[in-house]
Amino acid sequence: MSETTPQQPEQPAAHPADPAGPSGPGFEDMTRDIAEVPAVEVITTVAVHLMSSAAVNLGLAEGGEDHKDLDEARKLIHALAGLVTASATEIGSYHAAPLRDGLKSLQLAFREASVVPDEPGQGPGEKFTGPVYG
Repeated sequence: MSETTPQQPEQPAAHPADPAGPSGPGFEDMTRDIAEVPAVEVITTVAVHLMSSAAVNLGLAEGGEDHKDLDEARKLIHALAGLVTASATEIGSYHAAPLRDGLKSLQLAFREASVVPDEPGQGPGEKFTGPVYG
């Protein structure tokens, strides 16, 4: 037996235009792929990610109290409200209505989770949506 370790074959260097390296998709491929995704899908996907993250930070996920962070939830709900409000006319009511419903649910959950609830119209995202009442 030899005391030396086997040499690993050298990997070819990644090309500057191909940040993923030789085995991953290149920048051109990724650009082409994202160009094929309709804007409504990108917007709704981002909104769902914001909703999910806000729900976790409100403590609504499994093991919720471990992840509860109302400051982070406020930021996420505020960003979600801006996105939903700004994009509603572009994505149509078919896509915007469920996003608005989810947003309102998160805003109400935030109010319930707060030790000192915000005044109506002062809660997260209410600058964009108006006051939210349960």
